[in-house]
Amino acid sequence: MARRLMLSVAQAQRRILALGHPLGSETLEVARAAGRYLAAPLHAQRDQPPADNSAMDGFAIRFADLPGPWTVIGESRAGHPFEGQVAPGQATKISTGAILPDGADTVLVREDAGMDDDRLSLSGDGPAEIGRHIRRAGGDFRRGDQLLAAGQLLGPGALALAISSGLGTVDVGRRPSVTILSTGNELAAPGSLAAANQIYDSNGPMLSAMMMGLCGDVQHLSGVEDDEASVRAAIRSADNADILVTIGGASVGDHDHVKPALVAEDAALDFWKIAMKPGKPLLAGTRGRQVVIGLPGNPGSAFVTATLFLLPLLRHLAGASDPLPTVGYAHLRTALPAGGSRTEFLRAQLDNGSIAVLGAQSSGLLHTLAAADALIQRPEHAPPVEAGTIIPYIALYKGNA
Repeated sequence: MARRLMLSVAQAQRRILALGHPLGSETLEVARAAGRYLAAPLHAQRDQPPADNSAMDGFAIRFADLPGPWTVIGESRAGHPFEGQVAPGQATKISTGAILPDGADTVLVREDAGMDDDRLSLSGDGPAEIGRHIRRAGGDFRRGDQLLAAGQLLGPGALALAISSGLGTVDVGRRPSVTILSTGNELAAPGSLAAANQIYDSNGPMLSAMMMGLCGDVQHLSGVEDDEASVRAAIRSADNADILVTIGGASVGDHDHVKPALVAEDAALDFWKIAMKPGKPLLAGTRGRQVVIGLPGNPGSAFVTATLFLLPLLRHLAGASDPLPTVGYAHLRTALPAGGSRTEFLRAQLDNGSIAVLGAQSSGLLHTLAAADALIQRPEHAPPVEAGTIIPYIALYKGNA
């Protein structure tokens, strides 16, 4: 059997993640830790809720006193509890989130209540059971409970949970620093007057945007000349970065100097071909403590390979327990033909639970890249797929949308 020269996508992902290790931790104020990965499990510092409280606006009563009437003797408001005790035949006004007064065991909602001065009467069906409309102390979590695991992302909901648990600071993974190196004599700066033989350097800013929130620092070295000496000098200037990302020049053409320049600068290359489309010429290795990833130069290829390999590496170094892209499922809107000899990643659009492949899949087409919000993965030699089939997809980065 012929020896396989190219890695599968899964093999390449495992090997890239194995090139680096999480960068340790730092302590942040919890309100400033959004988007970071926990370096240690998070445990509750108190019960939540800390006391029985009302889930509705209404009146705190004794269930045994139904159907009333009651004498209203005070009020319990959020942040200002009623200090006395509710005796038989008595009630207090109570607002949502306010502590349930001693003696009361049920909340009569305002919609079922009638008031005449301090006299409360039942005007609707009333509570059907004792304890109605009460949130019990510790009903969400108890002091000492583990709420979040190490490696979990502090997204908006998790951040609210961490703050509500009583924590003021959290230990989170350090974010990696990245240097992006764009090679090519043909590259022109954004907004400049580009000649007919030039293209604008869109890949560097695109990758910087994709990495936003995952990096501590991003430096972009653009327009590095297509000669080995210039590429080597740029590589040396990135010595302090945790990750060096090169764009273009990693193939085997006469003007592809990235690979020999990396070797000359003492990089140990792990692999440089993957059995996938787009993105076959992807390079990975290390240079001392630094992880090196060489992405293809076509924007579509750079975007897809960054999604599958670079972003997982960033998450891994930042302490994520599950750094690989999240997979979703949707109904296929249009049929797909049989696949080719490499794993394919087709740019697609999601729409209300269904997904369709965009027509133009050339890796150099930017309008397709801008329109796509998902990738459909097709295995090697995949059979045809009928419309309506539920298929997996990977959601693409769309900024804050």
